[in-house]
Amino acid sequence: QVRLLESGGGSVQAGGSLRLSCAASGYPYSSYCMGWFRQAAGKEREGVASIDSDGVTNYGDSVKGRFTISRDNAESTLYLEMSSLNPEDTAMYYCAGVGHLVPGKRCGLGPADFAVWGQGTQVTVSS
Repeated sequence: QVRLLESGGGSVQAGGSLRLSCAASGYPYSSYCMGWFRQAAGKEREGVASIDSDGVTNYGDSVKGRFTISRDNAESTLYLEMSSLNPEDTAMYYCAGVGHLVPGKRCGLGPADFAVWGQGTQVTVSS
């Protein structure tokens, strides 16, 4: 069965850094897009970053220059390095897998672009 398991969430102060990890299993990980999404209380789920099998990335405007997505295809693991965190980054962060390529974008940032989701890891940034 397909599984995605996030880890690395926690509480940090504004300006701090955090690294999230997502371990994938049960499907050919390297053949699909992977992504990170987040959902704050009372808000819709938004795309944070995505990455294709070759490492080409796509970022949401709110995190460009601050977050870095990467993947280790040999270990079927996805990462999100977050820096310069601010309270607006507080949300539940979800790993998304089995994503299809979007023409002109490689991997998309919409929830409908991915078929499998992890259960989430909470990130809280205090001021």
